[in-house]
Amino acid sequence: MTLNKVLGGVTAAKGFLASGVHCGLKKDKKDLALIYSEVPATAAGVFTQNRFQAAPVILSRRHLARQKAQAIICNSGNANACTGEQGLKDAARMAEITANLLKLTPEDVLVASTGVIGVYMPMEKIAAGISQVVEKLSVAGGEEAAEAICTTDLVTKVSAYETEIGGKKVTVGGIAKGSGMIYPNMATMLAFITTDCNISAELLQKALRYTVDRSYNLITVDGDTSTNDTVFILANGKAQNPEIKEENEDYWRFVALLQQVNTELSQKIVRDGEGATKFLEVTIKNAPTFSDGKKLAMAILNSNLVKTAFFGEDANWGRIVMAMGNTDAAFDPGKVDVYLGDLQVTKDGQGLLFDEVRAKEILAQKEIVITVDLHLGTEIVTAWGSDLSYDYVKINASYRS
Repeated sequence: MTLNKVLGGVTAAKGFLASGVHCGLKKDKKDLALIYSEVPATAAGVFTQNRFQAAPVILSRRHLARQKAQAIICNSGNANACTGEQGLKDAARMAEITANLLKLTPEDVLVASTGVIGVYMPMEKIAAGISQVVEKLSVAGGEEAAEAICTTDLVTKVSAYETEIGGKKVTVGGIAKGSGMIYPNMATMLAFITTDCNISAELLQKALRYTVDRSYNLITVDGDTSTNDTVFILANGKAQNPEIKEENEDYWRFVALLQQVNTELSQKIVRDGEGATKFLEVTIKNAPTFSDGKKLAMAILNSNLVKTAFFGEDANWGRIVMAMGNTDAAFDPGKVDVYLGDLQVTKDGQGLLFDEVRAKEILAQKEIVITVDLHLGTEIVTAWGSDLSYDYVKINASYRS
């Protein structure tokens, strides 16, 4: 199966328009984005597991009960979280204003927000901004939308791929934001995916959940799950492939296409982690189950002691096994092998004499691969994270200012 990378991001698929504007929530950067399908679309979503759920998360859950949507409106600079009944009214008002201008019903509009928690929405600015963002909709507007959803991000996150499904060219594209408060558990993380694939609502949701579990749910920057984490996908069927209604070959081709986009976006989030100097890839080999492998990988990547060791370029493998031992995952400590890059540092749970110079060379690189072989099963799980630097502390010590 060939996956071809294409340009356009969230507007790469047929029938999608997007735009982004500055409406005054942030000082001078774009802060309001709109994604629009020219025809009604099947919709699915995955949301944060944080118990403090933001107003747009609550509202969009309700709207997605219909499994249909045609637009996504998203602001940055204000999370609309912990804002009570007024926050829910403001989120509903965002959907209503957008729907009226696009001649839709409010339930056709999904809402997302990101930014500071506990601040009420300046609805006059947002209302004026929605008018602007509707007027600016275009096929070329995907990059502006990607800019408008960013907060502390240093770069935009855009991805799009295409392949043949059912004799037709099918495209999946998307944008994402996230840099800190990243440990989605589905950080502050948002991802909006579009596709022209013709697929049933049930299988769209299943494919989204499957790929989210193997992409956004396998990344971490700081171990914190946001109040606003959201992944939306709209599928408008304009590729005109035979509708995917069962888990056949076409379904798994679509899953592979969606997985590619979500994996690329999730890795871009980690690479842009707040203050990050290292991109860490942890692979757990021969785990008994996917769940066990995930627990171990995320424990390693979430450990501040592991993170700081990699920031300091210290081959302290003891911190890796320490983090593993703090989980309830099934493994035998006496069978664990650990590798830094291609250098084995642990065998059967015991340290080896290794080349410290070679270890230093590996840890000096910007991208570091850590492999742990459990010798206990057949499952392989790969997750991604970053180190913990001085700059992360500086950024988050003054986030509101």
